[in-house]
Amino acid sequence: MNRWSRTVPMVVASIALAFVPATAGVAHADPAPYVPTQGVESKYFQPGPAAVTEQLGFGCCDSTGAKFDVWYPTDLGAGRHPIVVWGDGTNAVPGQYASLLRHLASWGFVVIGTENQSTGSGADIRKSLDYLMAQGDDPASVFYGKLDKAAVGAMGHSQGASGVLNALRDSGGAIKTAVPLELPAQHFCSTSASCADTRSLTTGSVFLVNGSSDGLISPSQQLVPWQAEGLQSNQAYYEATPANLPKVWGTLNGPNHNDVQGQPDCAAASVPCTTGVYGYLGYPTAWLMAQLQGDATARDAFRTGGEFFTPSPNWSNQVSAVG
Repeated sequence: MNRWSRTVPMVVASIALAFVPATAGVAHADPAPYVPTQGVESKYFQPGPAAVTEQLGFGCCDSTGAKFDVWYPTDLGAGRHPIVVWGDGTNAVPGQYASLLRHLASWGFVVIGTENQSTGSGADIRKSLDYLMAQGDDPASVFYGKLDKAAVGAMGHSQGASGVLNALRDSGGAIKTAVPLELPAQHFCSTSASCADTRSLTTGSVFLVNGSSDGLISPSQQLVPWQAEGLQSNQAYYEATPANLPKVWGTLNGPNHNDVQGQPDCAAASVPCTTGVYGYLGYPTAWLMAQLQGDATARDAFRTGGEFFTPSPNWSNQVSAVG
């Protein structure tokens, strides 16, 4: 399971789908699970041009002794590749997000994640970056001379979403952007170290993404019963992010807390999951391409009135402070 550190009740709806036979002689294709907006989202929704190598347990170790897993373009070529450090949700490991992490690597990113299942403080997310940076300086490593150390992003889920924000805060500018997925309300923090507070950010950029069905853990707006102090919604986290930092928030319509674990659908994901990873592919990849690979068209998509704001059945709550 992948839940926040405090035990909370989960209500998972089971829907029985009746089989209706097709009209004789007529072929019916299954509807696409997700239809991206034409343009930037559609481009980055598709797998990138690179074949991908996955190596679980590639290296060791973070502060707890957990190993590091990597996804990277099989042919690293002569250039240098931007880096994405990954933060697991509670009780999860990077392999549970393989579809998403493989997708990022196909677009040229070298992705590393600690197998640590408690990443909220961000400390071991930064350890994974330190490890990969050292690999880039090691003549015996496949990554020797292949990393763009000035282009580092962080993406994480649930507790790991808090972790990547904390890693961004504490990285001394080494991490340039963070993409928190299903960021838990501060109500669920087990310790102050594992709690994210976007008010404390001084550098970098942030793209917040939550699912509309994840109203308990990562609500869009603060729930009425939780009139507690602190940041209790994605809207609150967005508004608390300093105005001088580039920031964007959007809600995927439909997904629940663990859809990001889809491979790509919900069959292998922890519950609750509604459709799968599909919605987390296009715009999050485009954001990283804009922030770390200089894709100006992708950057323009996130400006107010840009493509991200195109009316869509897939997205709501779009708001941006990208200059």
